[in-house]
Amino acid sequence: MKKKKIPKFKNEAEERLFWQQNDSSDYIDWSEAEEAVFSKLKPSTRTISIRLPESMLEDLKLLANKRDVPYQSLLKIFLSERIDSELHH
Repeated sequence: MKKKKIPKFKNEAEERLFWQQNDSSDYIDWSEAEEAVFSKLKPSTRTISIRLPESMLEDLKLLANKRDVPYQSLLKIFLSERIDSELHH
């Protein structure tokens, strides 16, 4: 079966939206795909500003200290776990 041509995208956001709305198997022959490992690939990040109650921030720092991790990293872990839980349950 002939595959559709992948369109040109103006930016990453446009491409992301396209792939959210389309089945990649209509465009790519996955039977010829090879497994790849990108061990040094880091997700792109964006700095944000968030206001938290001081008591919450102190509690977060306390928990992070007990785990010997930076509090920002622990916050990302907590957010990631909750987002995953909300999306997959």
